[in-house]
Amino acid sequence: MKTEEIIDLAKKTFSIEIQALEKTKNILNENFSQAVNSIFNAQGKLVVVGIGKSAHVANKIVATLNSTGTPSQFLHAAEAIHGDLGLLSKEDVVLCISNSGNSPEIVNLAPILKGYSCCLIGMTGNINSKLAEAADIIISSWVEQEACPNQLAPTSSTTVQMALGDALAVCLMELRNFSNTDFAKYHPGGSLGKNLTATVAQFLSDHKPEVHKDANMREIIISISASKHGITVVTDREKIIGVITDGDLRRMLMQNDEISGITAQQIMSKNPKTIEKKALAKSAMELLKMNNIGQLVVTDNGKYTGIIDIHKLLDEGIV
Repeated sequence: MKTEEIIDLAKKTFSIEIQALEKTKNILNENFSQAVNSIFNAQGKLVVVGIGKSAHVANKIVATLNSTGTPSQFLHAAEAIHGDLGLLSKEDVVLCISNSGNSPEIVNLAPILKGYSCCLIGMTGNINSKLAEAADIIISSWVEQEACPNQLAPTSSTTVQMALGDALAVCLMELRNFSNTDFAKYHPGGSLGKNLTATVAQFLSDHKPEVHKDANMREIIISISASKHGITVVTDREKIIGVITDGDLRRMLMQNDEISGITAQQIMSKNPKTIEKKALAKSAMELLKMNNIGQLVVTDNGKYTGIIDIHKLLDEGIV
């Protein structure tokens, strides 16, 4: 196939699936609202059931719901009647997904799911199916056509199922007043979680470069070299009065032929940017970017406690 033909076919696929989503949007009714409220008010968890391609969709829906505050678990329809029904309790709500609603596994399982739970929600493309008959609430996922040219491979139908699952998750998030901070609690290891919860203290350098205001050039150079960040903090009686960077040293050398009598206080940059170690690391990054600098002096209740470096934050996914 030529490139133009491939692109046209891809666009046709998008168009068919977009049309299916538009039609699903237009037929949404109070059943969807009832499903949302049933899940929200349940004393137990949500169990999402599927088989075939619908099982893959169900797994994705479960992952989305778990990460947005709705405890959920996947149950494979074929495994359910071989012992996995034990995960269900009468406090649970079941969402059973099946495009036809008449596959043998679903037909046999639907009445059992209803009896073992407090509510059975059927998401199906056939509202006259056996699943629809057994369900307490029906969510229609009907599509006029699959994007597959043979009308065999689930394409438009799985897209609609996925979108309905996303819509359930979003509605439940709103009902729970689920915030960015809540989301971060379930994603502590990811970039998002770090940006929302990680503090400056977690990324402090192992080195704490420091010189007294009367330190000579040898002491200054040794301190900067040992810090690995090209900076040292100038203090006087534990009070931060300035910083000296590699750049400060270079400028001093260009302006002075004799450096033996020069002290830290004479070449330091006054009023350095500082941040408390309990502050969010994201706030540190914003301060670094705003001032176009590479390091911040970190304090603990106003006392010098270390250095935080922009490269360390970037390496850890803080942006």
